[in-house]
Amino acid sequence: MAVFTEVSFDEAAALVSHLSIGELTALTGIASGIENTNYFADTTGGRYVLTLFERLTFEQLPFYLHLMKHLAGRGIPVPDPQADESGEILHTLKGKPASVVNRLQGRHHLAPDTAHCESVGAMLARMHLAGRDFPLVQPNLRGLAWWRETVPVVRPHLTAAQRELIDAELAFQEHVAGSAQYAELPRGAIHADLFRDNVMFEGDELTGFFDFYFAGVDSLLFDIAVCLNDWCIDLESGRLDEERANAFVAAYDAVRPLTGGELRLMPALLRAGALRFWISRLWDFHLPRDATMLKAHDPAHFERVLRCRVETPWHFTPQRAASP
Repeated sequence: MAVFTEVSFDEAAALVSHLSIGELTALTGIASGIENTNYFADTTGGRYVLTLFERLTFEQLPFYLHLMKHLAGRGIPVPDPQADESGEILHTLKGKPASVVNRLQGRHHLAPDTAHCESVGAMLARMHLAGRDFPLVQPNLRGLAWWRETVPVVRPHLTAAQRELIDAELAFQEHVAGSAQYAELPRGAIHADLFRDNVMFEGDELTGFFDFYFAGVDSLLFDIAVCLNDWCIDLESGRLDEERANAFVAAYDAVRPLTGGELRLMPALLRAGALRFWISRLWDFHLPRDATMLKAHDPAHFERVLRCRVETPWHFTPQRAASP
């Protein structure tokens, strides 16, 4: 959520005027994030977030926006895209696709405890269940196909040891993805980027998930793995905090029981989640785009996480019989 495209107050006000959400009173650029241009947009009717999409296209965006609308309608606390007078939730600003969503209440918990992890795990399971009847289909655009394309691009920037790791892990994930067990994993709409800074709390109450613009249809287990690799680790070493990890998955499992295949493949998908973000951070770091207030994340973090997942596989053992 950096600022790649400068938007004036008057330009934003013109869009807001078509949405029946009041008149624009304040517009402030958001510094965090690395994909889209984002502004806090306050109006006489409430507080919103204006997003201009820098990479996603008009053809891709209906999936994300309608997924949020679908989930919001089923009681999942997610940003609700605002429609114009014709009911359209995908808009145009400065020649780019844009959206306006309500701003969630609360703040991040960047040092989560087991209670926070339980809340996120349970809500993630609710979200997966709520998305079962979502009719649109779009693949995870940062999935295996993107890894195949991007590894050769970032590889020249790596040391010999890093090249060995990334090549071996990509080959391993190709093998996993081609297995019969993987083919049987439950699939559906996933968030795919539910890090600590994409969840809001008021006190200990979870008030929302946001930033759905990496969402896609993939294995539900991959979503769990991405969360575990952020919510349930020691940030300095990358090691999994087993107390928080057990709390997260137990809370998820209590809402949507994991299958036997998901339990068996969890160590492999934890590695997949780490690889995905190592590759994307390498790409952003070594091939940066110009943007106001942009700061790329350190790719070394997810290299450490991946090495930990390879060296120390983690299994969850539910206190019940697993589903088939």
